[in-house]
Amino acid sequence: MSVWALGINHTTAPLDLRGRFAFAIDQIAPTLHGLRQALHQAGPQREVETAIISTCNRTEIYCAGDQPALDHTLGWLAHSGGVSTELLRSHSYVLENGPVARHAFRVASGLDSMVLGEAQILGQMKDAVRAAESAGALGSTLNQLFQRSFAVAKEVRTSTEIGAHSISMAAAAVRLAGQLFEDLGKTRVLFVGAGEMIELCATHFAARNPKQIAIANRTLERGEKLAVRFGGEVMRLADLPDRLHEFDIVVSCTASSLPIVGLGAVERALKKRRHRPMFMVDLAVPRDIEPEVKQLEDVYLYTVDDLASVVQTAQANRQAAVAQAEAIIDAGVQSFMHWMDQRHPEHGVVPLIRQIQDQADAWRAIEIDRARKRLAKGEDIDTVLDALSRGLAQKMLHGTLAELRAGDASTREQTARTASRLFLRSQSKNTL
Repeated sequence: MSVWALGINHTTAPLDLRGRFAFAIDQIAPTLHGLRQALHQAGPQREVETAIISTCNRTEIYCAGDQPALDHTLGWLAHSGGVSTELLRSHSYVLENGPVARHAFRVASGLDSMVLGEAQILGQMKDAVRAAESAGALGSTLNQLFQRSFAVAKEVRTSTEIGAHSISMAAAAVRLAGQLFEDLGKTRVLFVGAGEMIELCATHFAARNPKQIAIANRTLERGEKLAVRFGGEVMRLADLPDRLHEFDIVVSCTASSLPIVGLGAVERALKKRRHRPMFMVDLAVPRDIEPEVKQLEDVYLYTVDDLASVVQTAQANRQAAVAQAEAIIDAGVQSFMHWMDQRHPEHGVVPLIRQIQDQADAWRAIEIDRARKRLAKGEDIDTVLDALSRGLAQKMLHGTLAELRAGDASTREQTARTASRLFLRSQSKNTL
């Protein structure tokens, strides 16, 4: 059994390329089905286990199968995103076996995030695992990989200070807005979307008591729940272009595959605002706000990648915690690879163990059958049991005793040490 992974993230691929490979949670099941079909057709192996993690900062595919199929997986992903294999290869990372476990453990622990130690990725990984499990794409190998990832992440978070003082995307957005507007209490804030990231951002901005909060969402019911929580109003996405000028701050994060806020709408809003500045944050992948908006003179537009320099502050103070976390991850990787070795169908001791067990079962069946026939003839039960036990002992010891008598002195000495270790190491315990 082999495990492999490939992915792109905020360190290897630009935002627009990552946007081509963003999968909404309701797309995961059919996407995994297509991937598994492609891998099954590509080579002579059984069903391949698969899982996809798709967030604002990364898209990663994890697989387990009889033989690694990295090139086929890369080709399938490139085709799904409408780019050449060469382009995707230049922006991706490919991993196999031990490095896969190390990477998954680091991702779950927040060591591979734009925000060092952030906890949101762990929840996103758990959602991805549940989606793969519901789609019937998760088997015992990937299940072990991810469950161990979650256990390692928990140990890292409880045993180190890796998450201390981390600056989230939401906090970074508030910090940048505070640099543009002297008093956030006088601003009007619009949130586009009603997901987890918007909820987090709304929590941070609400703490600064803005003059107005509004939630624009495709479904009013979900938007209303968030609006009620923060004392704001809810509006339809269709009304956004006509009301955009009312807001000083716009934070957007939806699962839309196309931009929601266009250049023309922002230009019209600026005219109505008489060019008073607008602060805009686009946390969506793919983008919610057309990138050309950034060129407008009175707009300050930030994407997830633009926030990177802000969230990196105070990272150096946690290098000791990082070292501790890496040590925990090392131990986790060794444990997972040991588990993999034990289950490998072609390597390790598993086949030998099975052969020994099968041989012992065959000997046992022979002696039991012989004993039953003797009992049926009316022989004494103690005599039959004695013969059964002697017959089993002779069969199990025959090969070892024959090896002890064969070969040269050096071979016999080595065999004697092995036999002593196998048969005599528990003698003292058994006689107590």
